[in-house]
Amino acid sequence: MIFGRSTQADKSGMDNFIAILRGINVSGKNMIKMPELKTLFAALGFGSVHTYIQSGNVVFSAPAASEAQLVSVIEQSIAERFGYQVPVLIRTAREWSRVLVNNPFLSEKDIDPAFLHVTLLEEAPQPAVVNKLLQYHYEPDRYVLDGRSVYLFCPGGYGNTKLSNAFFENKLKVRATTRNWKTMNEIYQLTLTV
Repeated sequence: MIFGRSTQADKSGMDNFIAILRGINVSGKNMIKMPELKTLFAALGFGSVHTYIQSGNVVFSAPAASEAQLVSVIEQSIAERFGYQVPVLIRTAREWSRVLVNNPFLSEKDIDPAFLHVTLLEEAPQPAVVNKLLQYHYEPDRYVLDGRSVYLFCPGGYGNTKLSNAFFENKLKVRATTRNWKTMNEIYQLTLTV
């Protein structure tokens, strides 16, 4: 156990986090079953561990810690337990909530949430690469960069857009992972149970 686990009676000093794993359970590669992932997080001393679908979304509580500390511990533990490197991004539940509230496409008329996605960035990109990114337009698909989040509206479907996860990683020079709007909201609901 690395992080002290809270009891139901004493949750003081605990924060709620979301770990987003990139590139697991895709086309038969980097396979991790969610019960095994949940067990791993519990063994690390995290509390109230919940997973959502097979793409690697974990909600948990832990004593206040930096994202870098959590990422290091989780990535190392996954490598030791499963034998491969899996990039992990961390967000606090508070930040996740802000991402949902701040989606600029929600204020537009006739936006179908089924075509909304969020690309979550490991860190805020440097201004120079942001300026280069803003030169790219692939209408009718659109994006809005806001700090460590890229909001996407892809009316032709995410599978058909040039605004892919790889596109943003390449242009912004940071690790990223993308979730659809339904998943973003379902994960938020899980944070309310932690």
